[in-house]
Formats: sequence, C-alpha cells, structure tokens
Amino acid sequence: MKIPAWTASEGAHRARELFGEAFPELGRPSGVWASPGRINLIGEHVDYNGGVCLPIALPHRTYVALRPREDTRIRLISDEGDAPRWEGDLSAVKPDGGIPSWVAYAAGVAWALQRDGYAVGGFDAAVASCVPLGAGLSSSAALECAMGLALDDVYGFGLAASPAGRAELVAACISAENDVVGAPTGGMDQAASLLTTKDHALRLDCLTGATTQVPFDLAAQGLAILVIDTQAKHSLVDGQYGQRRALCERVAAEEGVETLRQLPDPAATLTRLTDPEAVRRVRHVISEIERTEEFVELLTKGRYGELGALMDASHASLRDDYEVSCPELDTAVEASRAAGAWGARMTGGGFGGSAIALVEERNLDATMAAVAQAFMDNGWRGPRFLQATAAGAGCRVSKEEAL
Repeated sequence: MKIPAWTASEGAHRARELFGEAFPELGRPSGVWASPGRINLIGEHVDYNGGVCLPIALPHRTYVALRPREDTRIRLISDEGDAPRWEGDLSAVKPDGGIPSWVAYAAGVAWALQRDGYAVGGFDAAVASCVPLGAGLSSSAALECAMGLALDDVYGFGLAASPAGRAELVAACISAENDVVGAPTGGMDQAASLLTTKDHALRLDCLTGATTQVPFDLAAQGLAILVIDTQAKHSLVDGQYGQRRALCERVAAEEGVETLRQLPDPAATLTRLTDPEAVRRVRHVISEIERTEEFVELLTKGRYGELGALMDASHASLRDDYEVSCPELDTAVEASRAAGAWGARMTGGGFGGSAIALVEERNLDATMAAVAQAFMDNGWRGPRFLQATAAGAGCRVSKEEAL
C-alpha cells in the first residue's frame, strides 16, 4: 500500500473539520499550521553524539488547527483512533506529569516555551496527520513543530519569522520530547521539520548547530527515494535507544570530551576500549560521520552513482555495530537491493520503523512488489510505501481570522 501525502488544502480542511466537530461552540480556529515528518538520508544515531546528519523533510505533514484561550486550560483532539480527547490545565504539562504520551508531545512545547520565558496560555487544538505513526519518520517531531508554530503565531512571539527564532523553536520542541515525554532523542528530527527548504537536504552539524542546504533533486536524475514502512513495532522510550546513548556519553566522558565527535584520536580510543560492545558502538558513530560527510560531497559534485554504496555501508554498520536493525528492516533492504536499488538502509532510530532505498524511478513499482513479496514469504504484515521528495519546512497553511 502506498501512503499519499495530503495537499496543504486537504490537510487544513481535515484539521479544521475536526476542530469544528470537537469544539462547536468556538466556531473556526485562528488558523492551521503544518510541519513535516522526515527521513534521514544518512547519519544515523550521530545527532546526540555531536555528529553530522542529512535529513530531508517529507511531503507528509501533521496539521494543527488551534485557537488560544483566555485561561490556562488545554483541550486537545486527534484524528488518531487510539488518541482520545484530552482536557487539562497547562500546569499539568511538565516532566513526570503523568499525562498521555501523545499529549506530552503536543502540549510539551507549550511547557518548554513557558519555561523559556514566553507567555503561553491555554488553547484548544485539533490534530490531523498523514505522517505514519511509529514508522521512524518523526511523526512526534512533526506534531511538536506544528504545535510550536501555532503557539508562536497566536501568541505573537515571532520566532518562525527568522532563522534564529526557528532555531529557538527547534530547541523548545527537543526539550518537549526529552523532558516532558522522556524520550532521549537528539535534535535532528525537529531541525528537519523546521529548517529544511524544498528540493534540498539539510546538512546538520549537531555539534555547532550549523546548517547547510544541499541541493537534492533526484527527479532530474531519474531517481527516487522509496520509503518502506515495515510496520514493525517502533518505540524510542523502551530503553534500547537510551542505553546506546548513555554508553556513548560514558565513553566520551572517559575520554575527556563532551561528545564522540570531539575525540582527538578516534582510532586510539577504539584501541583503548576493552568492552566489545563499546567498541562496536563507537566504531559506528565514527564511521557514520565520515560516511555522511562523503555523501554530502558526492551530492555537491553530482556523483549520484556513488551514493548507494554509502547507504549500504551505513545499514551494515547500524545492523552489526550499533545493533538497531531488525529482521523486517534487513529484509526490506535486501529485497530492495535484489530488485535493483542502487543502495538501501534503515532510517530513523531503528528497532522497527522504516527503510529507504535509492531506486531508478522507472523501477519503483517493481521494487515495491519485490519487497511486498519478501514480507509475504516471511509471513509478515504487508509493508507500506511512500515516495520521498525533499519538501519545505513547517509553516502556517491557513489563517481563518485575525489572530
């Protein structure tokens, strides 16, 4: 099954309709804001290690229809069937607040902005999304960022109007996920959702925060990125992600640096380490950063034919050294390659979720069929597919009335 992206007007209509159904006494929302999910082309599990990653924004977005309140009450509704309507006070949104996880993602941004000195009040909001949940495509960041854009706009902070302000919004959304939700993720997902530009990949230096827009127009080359949602369970709060992050941070501290990116002599560190698991984890981080920089250079020079080998090497490292793949991801990658993909790898945090494949556009259907058959042969649930194009960052898509 192929998952289409909504047009901006369709997404705005869905969010607006849900808002009207949930809060009929309010009339129309103040506006609708949207922010995209993402895939990471390469540079996995390096964001929290001060590394370099290369995401693109997806055309699939989360839409938030919102209206501010004059008190501190929050009312939220989502189009997801297992996300019931929630009502509470802004004071209940905090670390260890005991609120449902989807509410923590949505309202945690309000907590972060308030903590940072911004006068955020209550609000009523409806959420509609075509970003697949649990697929490793940053549905959570898309929700946080759409909510951040909405609150920024209705309360007049003006952060989204400048690169520096957007970087501040990114930080607030990261804090919502780390502190309120309790997921120890890095900052790549939120940066991809708020800082990307159309037809470009975002080179994000997670040590300095510097960003570079890298031209990424595969269609001109007759190529496409196929996203394969394995529908295998994907969660970043079950401990495995945090364990790897903690190990990397421990090694960095033992070496006297803040992040593994800052190791003065990575080879010497690998030689000194006696724990085989630590060797594997650090080796992945070091080699993945090198692969990402090479990938950027190849894109800049238009050497698309060499990208696939780096994707293949990235997946092998994530599978063998970082150990975050799973049988479904490995099968998606292997079946894609067997069908003629130039390269393929898992994307996102792993433990399920999605893989991506660089394929000739004319072979998209054949590749999807091959992957679907491989899943059927294993007795697994059929995968879902998206075609990724480099979309733009989140923004307001509909203004209903004066804010």
